[in-house]
Parts: sequence; structure tokens; C-alpha cells
Amino acid sequence: MLTRLEIQGFKNLLDLQVDFGPFTCIAGANGVGKSNVFDAIELLSHLASDPLVEASQRVRGTRGGDPRDLFWDGYRDHQRQISLAAEMIVPDEVEDDLGAPALPTTTFLRYEVVLGYAVPEGESSVGRLTLLREELRHINRGDAPKHLRFPHSPKHFRNAVVQGQRRGGAYLSTEQRDNGTIINVHGDGGSRGKPLPRAAGRAGRTVLSTITTNDYPTILAARREMQSWHRLALEPSALRAPDGFTDPRTLGVDGRHLAATLYRIANESIAADPEAVYAQVADRLSDLAGVSVESLRVEPDQIREVFTLFLRERNGLQLPARALSEGTLRFLALCVLLEDPTFTGLICMEEPENGIHPANLQAIVRLVEDLAVDPQEAPGPDNPFRQVIINTHAPGVVQLCKEDDLLLAETRPRRTDEGTVTDALSLLPYQRSWRAVSQPLTFSKADVVAYLAGPPGANLRIPGEMAG
Repeated sequence: MLTRLEIQGFKNLLDLQVDFGPFTCIAGANGVGKSNVFDAIELLSHLASDPLVEASQRVRGTRGGDPRDLFWDGYRDHQRQISLAAEMIVPDEVEDDLGAPALPTTTFLRYEVVLGYAVPEGESSVGRLTLLREELRHINRGDAPKHLRFPHSPKHFRNAVVQGQRRGGAYLSTEQRDNGTIINVHGDGGSRGKPLPRAAGRAGRTVLSTITTNDYPTILAARREMQSWHRLALEPSALRAPDGFTDPRTLGVDGRHLAATLYRIANESIAADPEAVYAQVADRLSDLAGVSVESLRVEPDQIREVFTLFLRERNGLQLPARALSEGTLRFLALCVLLEDPTFTGLICMEEPENGIHPANLQAIVRLVEDLAVDPQEAPGPDNPFRQVIINTHAPGVVQLCKEDDLLLAETRPRRTDEGTVTDALSLLPYQRSWRAVSQPLTFSKADVVAYLAGPPGANLRIPGEMAG
């Protein structure tokens, strides 16, 4: 769970600090940079798995793999740096790359990484990212209330997810030596034992991404947590693609393997009741106005070795998933995720209302809210440890979200290190929300009138006697 994100020098995020709860909605006009927040989260996730070159190329908006696109004002002739910091709650048990269990010493951590830019060495080459600094430190249980500001149950939630204690220093630390920058890897035993030094200049990737065994369980847990941060972009073509018996049975970030995933949830869990699972998904899907759902099921074709998802309407007509509308398919995919206790981590979603009829806005907003963990209860199979962040520019979505869950995205003047004034993204919490305690700038309802009132010049309006 990503509880706080700090970004400096990334795209138009000049100096951004934001606290996250289980569910967050970022609202703002097109083009202000809402998606850049998701890009920064995605970059951190890629840095936990990939070399620096590949991580930079996988981020949205890099033209031809040029990493300068990631930096604030990256094409000017000055030193470039991106600083990212993430405070996170990590799983209390993970598996290493060999399948062995790893138990972290502490589960509340702060990770920091600073990236630089190395100019190209030849005329036909492009520059590359360099690792300048990397730190991983623990947050003590006694300090957890100051960091977990969102409303939650200390007894049931916080005590369940914030575990362990550490007396020593960092798990990853950076020092400058005569021969360059060194990233030190420290064991879970704290000060006992010598740290393992890694030369940052020759790494080509973050040191965290190189931890693959349970020799360093807490670093590995941080890596696994960051790898679980997904950007969900459900594509109709992927949702309609057939699933073979040998295909993965986990929903892809594009929606692929929908039928295989639902079949696995319904049939392969020890306590699963297939009919109950199908009925649960069908019942949630029936929240969509205009969709007549009698039943839902996945049928395996033993001859062709494929799974097919069928929806039966109340009039008796049976439709395969490929015949459903785009909006229905996207909603169905989220209904399936809701029933999958194995799908955990952070889910970022761009404009989940796309393809959804205005009459169904409430259904989609309630669904994405329900995907997030309930912070009043301990995480578990019935309360998967999931976090959801969405962005939107739709007034209907803003009106349906709770005030505590809203962040207003807008560009504001900022003074750069060079002394110039420029526009950068700010995320403002509602003035009476839990985030407002630590943020000097907030928004009031007067600042979001455009989201709360009808559009100027509207010809069709609800008559006054009906509106009351």
C-alpha cells in the first residue's frame, strides 16, 4: 500500500507531496498532468524489476526511448535529476524468485531513489538514466499514526499491517567514496555484519531490483510491493480475446484472461462454490442500468481447449463475452477483480467512467470504491489488501466521491532552483479532509463549482419541481 508519494523533477511534477488512503480520486482538467502522477508510480514499479534503460522506455510519453522526456525541463543544458520517495506498507510474507518464503523484519518502509541523466557518448546514441542515490528505511510502529493519516481502525487495521521492529539503520544506504557512489545493502540483523557495497555507476539498475532471494527479506518485500503497483487500462479487444486452457488465469492489466480468471475464482479455490461466485458477479453486473442479467458462467470447451464466458439475459438469450458492449465488459472485469482475493496491491485507473452511460456513473464509482480495502477491518480473504487511485475530469464522478477521497489537480506557479517562475502540478485536498492537516493549500466547494453545477448554456435541465 502506497501511503505517501514525493516527486521532484519528473515531467511537470516539480515538487509534489501527496498522501494516499485506500481510495483516492484525482480530479482535474485535461492536460494539467493528472496522468503524470500515475507515470511516476509506474516508473517506481518498473525500477523494482527492470534495468534503468528499460524502465525509462516503458513509461508513457518517452519518444523513441529518450529519457530526457521524463525530466523537468529535460532538454535544457543543465544538470538533471529526478527524486522519488515512497512510503509503503509491504506484505508480511513474500516469496523469493526460487519460491522460498521471506519474512520482512518490518512492514512499514520508506524508499527513496534519485536518478540522473548521462549525456550520449556518440552522435547516434541517446543518453541514459543513472542511479545517484538509493535508500530504504523503516518506519517504527510508534511513528505509524503520524504517517497513516487516513481514517482507520488502529486495533483491526493498523496493528494487522504495521508489524515488526528494527533497532538498526537503513536496509539500503548511499555513501560517497573516492571511487564513486556506493549503495550499501544491509542485512535484517541491523548493525551486525558488514554491508554489501554495490557501485551505483556500474549498476545499470536499482539495487533493490537485484534482490531476488530471501537473504534480504525486507528489501525483497519492498520490491514485491512495488511490483504489485498496476496501471489498469482495460481494452475491449483484450477483454474479448479467447482464453486457452494453458493461458494465465490472472486478469492482465489490459483485461486479458477475463474468462480464465473467473473460472479459476469459481472453481479452484478450496472453499469456492462455483454457483455462488457466478451469482455474486452477475448480481454486481446487474447494477448497470440497461443490462438484463439472469446468470453468468464460464464454460470450458474440452475439444477446442478454450474458456468462454456467457451472459444469459432474463429473456433467455445467451451471449458470449465478445458480444457485450465495451462499457459492460469493463464493468464486468472490475466485478471479477472484486471477487479475486489474490489480486492485491495498488490499482491506478484512468477515467473509469469511459464507455459508461451517465445513468451508471454511481454503479461504477461504488464498484471502484469497493475494490479498495476496508481500513476499519483487518485485511484478509474477505477484505483483500487493495488500494485504488483513479483520475477523472467528469463532474458526475466528482459529485459521487466522498470529499475525503478527492484531490483537485491544477497547475500553480512555482519558483524553480534557477529563480524562474513556472507552472507545475499541485494536488489539493478538500479543506476539511484528513489530508488538509498536513497540506498548506486546500480547496473548498467554491473552487470546484464547475464540477458541481450544470454546464453553461445547457438546453435540457431538470425542472425545479422535479429537482426538489
